[in-house]
Amino acid sequence: MTAAATILVLNGPNLNMLGVREPEIYGRETLADIEATCRSHGSKYSFAIDFRQTNIEGELVKWIQEMRERISGVIINAAAYTHTSVALLDAL
Repeated sequence: MTAAATILVLNGPNLNMLGVREPEIYGRETLADIEATCRSHGSKYSFAIDFRQTNIEGELVKWIQEMRERISGVIINAAAYTHTSVALLDAL
């Protein structure tokens, strides 16, 4: 039996506050809700989902580097780091 392909889903700073912080702007869906949706869709296509969140830029870089040989793909919502992080760009 072949192991499922793994998709790494990374979430950056303050995304742990979804559903709480400014719900009129960001909505009421929590990060746990988004994780459940990702896992549900992943299972439909036989993907394992490795879902993570951190407020620390270096931790995102570390995870990308550590997992690069063990994953089939990465989805990243780097939040504020999307605009500022050369380190994340280099890691990807």
